Amino acid sequence: MSDLPEGYRLLQLPAERQDEFLAVDRLAFVVPADPAVDAVVPFPVPHDRMVGVEAPDGALAAVHGSYPFHLPVPGGAVPCAGLTWVGVRPDHRRRGLLRAMVRAHLDRSLARGEVVSALFAAETPIYGRFGYGCAADDLRMTLPRRAALRPVAGSDELTVRLETADPERHGPLLQDLHVRAGAGRPGWATRTTPALRARALADPPPWRDGAEPLLLAVVRDASDEVRAAASFARKAAWEPTGPAFVVKVREALALDPAAAHRLWSFLLDLDLTGTVETPMLPVDDVLTHLLVDPRPARARLADNVWVRLLDLPAALAARRYPAPLDVVLDVRDGLLPDNAGRWRVVAPAGGTAEVARTDAEPDVLLDVRELGAAYLGGRSLAAMARAGLVTVRAGVDVDAVAAAFAWPVAPVCSWVF
Repeated sequence: MSDLPEGYRLLQLPAERQDEFLAVDRLAFVVPADPAVDAVVPFPVPHDRMVGVEAPDGALAAVHGSYPFHLPVPGGAVPCAGLTWVGVRPDHRRRGLLRAMVRAHLDRSLARGEVVSALFAAETPIYGRFGYGCAADDLRMTLPRRAALRPVAGSDELTVRLETADPERHGPLLQDLHVRAGAGRPGWATRTTPALRARALADPPPWRDGAEPLLLAVVRDASDEVRAAASFARKAAWEPTGPAFVVKVREALALDPAAAHRLWSFLLDLDLTGTVETPMLPVDDVLTHLLVDPRPARARLADNVWVRLLDLPAALAARRYPAPLDVVLDVRDGLLPDNAGRWRVVAPAGGTAEVARTDAEPDVLLDVRELGAAYLGGRSLAAMARAGLVTVRAGVDVDAVAAAFAWPVAPVCSWVF
């Protein structure tokens, strides 16, 4: 590949080179090999999606992989390549290997018919230059024990059963609940492979950081149907004033408000505990509305999933638009020239769009990065225009365009891939 220095070559890796792939990634991310982890946590990257860069001596200098997702978008879903396990050996940095791998990832994903790519960024400054835009935030809170919740009808009729988490027994339950709880939420990637599903409840001792083995709280109704569940563990802590255990919630899923209320009521009132740490939540999560007093909840907002449009017309045509739209976009894309240029996007309120090339004067000029950020409906094009990241032709109602790209459900991915 021309992007690579002389002597380097990019190739799809056979299954028998999995250990080499792992070794490069562990060196890049400072994660030493641990037999106790490897024994129970399966390697998640599908072998037909393992890609590496060989150095002139034949050893791997860099690696990346991807997952096959069907990513929810406003009003629909699209084939998506979840870029992951991207690493370059420290002694091969600054040679263009990352750029070559991203280019290869984009091309391979397009060849598979994946119209967008998504990722979690280990370092946020990196991926914008490759056309990825941060499309969602997640919220994490540290709540005091017995934080009061507003009442929800039906919560008292539900029961909670506490069990030690078992991947074989509880894996299908959690997977089914995850799919159902996230239905209709943009960005909510589900675990599409057996290895990814197994990792959701994996609990090797080195991952516990001194906490107990993973537990599962399951909320059921009178007919014994599962309505909510949370995986969590408590970490002991004793202060001069008494016990101050920390409840670390890995994942919390609920199908309706009553189930969410019952689940969090249980988690917030465990004996010996002082605080409860939530997992990644959408910014509009039910819990944020149920708290009687949100001020003591120490909240942290973080970037969540990043999105890159690969096939621009297919991606824009696959989602719905809550307000009518008729706009000409002038898009810059330095890596995928087929996306660049002027596109007319026309959609009725609540419908999908027709997307076609045009020679008309552009209404909005933007980089594919900003279009990716707005794609899931959680970023405002009007706000980007006010920040100087999007240019709007005089007389164009950018607020109306932004309203059409928005969505009433905040995007989020509930787990890091």
